[in-house]
Amino acid sequence: MSDYSYPYKDAEFIFNELIDFDQMCAQAGLDEMNAELAFAVLEEANRMGSELIAPLNVVGDREGASLGEDGVVETPGFKEAYLRYVEDGWAGLGFPEEFGGQGMPKVLATAVDEIWQSCNLGFSLCSLLTHGAVEALLLHGSDELQNTYLPKLVSGEWTGTMNLTEPQAGSDLAAVNTRAIPEGDHYLVTGQKIYITWGDHQMTDNVIHLVLARLPDAPAGVKGISLFLVPKFLLDDNGEPGQRNDVHCVSIEHKLGIHGSPTCVLSFGDNEGAVGYLVGEPHRGLMAMFTMMNDARQSVGLQGLSVSERSYQQARGWAMERLQGTRSDGTRFPIIDFPDVRRLLMLMKSGAEAMRGLAYVASAEIDRSRLSKDADEKARHGARVDLYTPIVKGWLTELSQELTSHGIQVHGGMGYIEETGSAQFYRDARITTIYEGTTAIQANDLVGRKTLADGGEALSALLDEIRQTAGQLAEAEGLSGLGEALAAGVAAGEAARDWLLAHAAESRDVGGAAGVNLLMLLGYVCGGWVMGASALKASKHLAAGTGDAQFLEAKLATARFYAEHYLPRADAHSAAVQAGPDSIMALSAEQF
Repeated sequence: MSDYSYPYKDAEFIFNELIDFDQMCAQAGLDEMNAELAFAVLEEANRMGSELIAPLNVVGDREGASLGEDGVVETPGFKEAYLRYVEDGWAGLGFPEEFGGQGMPKVLATAVDEIWQSCNLGFSLCSLLTHGAVEALLLHGSDELQNTYLPKLVSGEWTGTMNLTEPQAGSDLAAVNTRAIPEGDHYLVTGQKIYITWGDHQMTDNVIHLVLARLPDAPAGVKGISLFLVPKFLLDDNGEPGQRNDVHCVSIEHKLGIHGSPTCVLSFGDNEGAVGYLVGEPHRGLMAMFTMMNDARQSVGLQGLSVSERSYQQARGWAMERLQGTRSDGTRFPIIDFPDVRRLLMLMKSGAEAMRGLAYVASAEIDRSRLSKDADEKARHGARVDLYTPIVKGWLTELSQELTSHGIQVHGGMGYIEETGSAQFYRDARITTIYEGTTAIQANDLVGRKTLADGGEALSALLDEIRQTAGQLAEAEGLSGLGEALAAGVAAGEAARDWLLAHAAESRDVGGAAGVNLLMLLGYVCGGWVMGASALKASKHLAAGTGDAQFLEAKLATARFYAEHYLPRADAHSAAVQAGPDSIMALSAEQF
């Protein structure tokens, strides 16, 4: 397995040219933050990740976690790495200083998370769920809960989990059966939750579970769900873990990938009931949980990029070293000289660059929505965040299935052999389209809440902005082809939007049938947008003689490749949207 190195130059280009990081920080009053400091942080993260966390990736895959007498035992080496992660202050990077965080911009925390995820996806999942728990408590927790639990969660001394799914209730949260009975200043929670990522471990002295459950007077359906904080250990008078709470891991799942991340079945209240504390208002737990879920969804989208980048670096190294061809003079040459290997690598490279650009731009929108001092600007950026979330989660993770598969293909037969490590990236990537809401759920969200609900207003604003970039490309010397391809992608998006708005009321199947194709269409177009904007910036720097010419020329080449090989997919997805649901629903259940 080749060594990992964070792609600084590409990230620096995005920060400076697409996001204008320094200006964003200045407008938000973050006077001490700038790109120079951000990349010093990223350099340190890369050093720790590549030296300490990345070598544990194979260990996590081959050995994984196990269930012992005292609960889940994490992969050997993980605890030491996690304690170093906490000691060096990485856990609180993007959280408020009020609770011990460092208050750095979300987009910087996102870039750092890419490093952890690329180095070791299984390891990184522990902090991802903790981040979601922090976000939920920041917005919905009482002052008492915040003051009691947030400092330890922000520092990483304690970790957090998200508990939604039950054996009979997957995505259908209306079927949640876990109960919470009031008892004094707390509640007694009983029930079982499955698929709980890092639901138990020995790396910290407490694990804080956020659990969906029903109160005795709860109405039926999703409107009757409340959210509870249930610690693994109850706190003593000094706020330190004391008595064990009535929550236990009863088994861990055996999975296709991410073996280093224990996926637990948790049982609450096998004895007298697990002590829990209400988060937010009664019967409004789903709203609070969505705060956690939306944070996690963009983070899982980032996982699609991260594992794709790691797979690309592995494939690139193999292609440069693997001698397979023989010249007429008898000398041998590496497989990177073969056109089809280059095609695969260009699909991986340009795809990863487009994914990174979109993920970082979307994360910067979160910063702008939070930091803007103007109410209208805050609302505009917030609407863009809402629209980006299902696209980032859905498109990046779906594309990662293709890119990690290409990584195996570059290796040939050795890619199918575990020895090279390429197969692990393919296996690890597979879960990303499923957890935190499947691609279909993201598509339903995009269609229902993000398109039909406002008559396509937010989507139209996005497509209009992309069309402006297409126009600029059309007028730029040497970039007209990119402009034409991007404009065609916008036209495909507008056609799909218009058809959906015109036909959605005809049948409940229309939106469901169109959703995934619309999501993928917008993903490819948004990816083309960031690649087109990158080409404009690279071209200007080359003309002015500024910047790294070799990097800028490569950026132009990957943008042209993306326009030729990825953007044409938008037309196919648009045609599929406009085909409607008839052929999808044509067979009876028995005919399958």
